[in-house]
Amino acid sequence: MSILTLEEVTKVYEGKVAHLAINQISFEVEKGEFLAVMGPSGSGKTTLLNIISTIDIPTSGDITINGTNPLQLTVNDLSLFRRRQLGFVFQDFNLLPALTVEENMVLPLTLDGQPVEMMKLRVKELAAQLDLTSILDKRPTEISGGQAQRTAIGRALIHEPTIILADEPTGNLDSKSAKDVLEILSQVNKKNQTTIIMVTHDPVAASYCDRVLFIKDGEYFNEIYKDDRRQTFFQRILNVLSLLGGNVNDLSTIRLS
Repeated sequence: MSILTLEEVTKVYEGKVAHLAINQISFEVEKGEFLAVMGPSGSGKTTLLNIISTIDIPTSGDITINGTNPLQLTVNDLSLFRRRQLGFVFQDFNLLPALTVEENMVLPLTLDGQPVEMMKLRVKELAAQLDLTSILDKRPTEISGGQAQRTAIGRALIHEPTIILADEPTGNLDSKSAKDVLEILSQVNKKNQTTIIMVTHDPVAASYCDRVLFIKDGEYFNEIYKDDRRQTFFQRILNVLSLLGGNVNDLSTIRLS
């Protein structure tokens, strides 16, 4: 069953010179799928994520999330829809510095006016799953980058969204913390059947996914599905990236840990 459908989505940014950021992209994402979106800098990855997250409106084309077309909702209904259906994980964590780890995690439930008992239960469950129990009363400045990103994942998961949208979630982490975060996202995806769409430039991160969608110059370029071994999937991702060109650096030297 498709949880997300994009049909012929195009995004043009008007200005002195109009910029075509996304050009007639169509694809579907199944419920419970872990999808990576890759492409060179400026290929339209973030624009695509912003359109899926309903933050940006396409110039033309249609989008359906869990049976709803968000483009047809009123402003109020759209913010409610976004808050209940979507969870967000960002490269720079986006935690509120004045709040504790626990308060940051429950923020979506607080905004939704959920009962305190329910919040406590959800925090307890997720803190155990994400190894955050011992730091719930600490503030973002007192914890490591890996702990901050795990807190952000907790916040994204707490209201049990339909889709998690992750924008370079390992971009600011060392390799061990990045591996921890990817394994957590992978577990969440398998255990809860939570659909995850992750924009990444990191082929190691992409190798954790079920499918990688490549875009170039705002257009669909290619896609590949995982196979039995992550190592061979990783190698196939590198092969497509080398065809894509752009700023991919010398990726052949990277090895999976």
